[in-house]
Amino acid sequence: MPVPADNEDRATISCSRCQACCCQLKVLVMVDDDVPQWLLTHDAHGMEVMRRHDDGWCAALDRDSLRCTIHARRPQVCRDFAMGGGDCRDERERWRRVAASL
Repeated sequence: MPVPADNEDRATISCSRCQACCCQLKVLVMVDDDVPQWLLTHDAHGMEVMRRHDDGWCAALDRDSLRCTIHARRPQVCRDFAMGGGDCRDERERWRRVAASL
């Protein structure tokens, strides 16, 4: 797993201090997930996914607090995306590179 350029330590990562970059990813919804129907849509391949706003942010995200409004019912893929884990750190680094290029 690549280490972020700034050597960000997993222990220092917190969703409460994050720009919620993971909340802009496509989230596939599995059959066993208990997501409210109004938050679901289908992608170009017919797969059921979390609905996103026009700007790409997940429709379940409270934009003021950057917290999930359906945390207890969030899809399994969101549950598996561990705070400070490899996927999280990779996505944070990708977000930083894009932000730095703007």
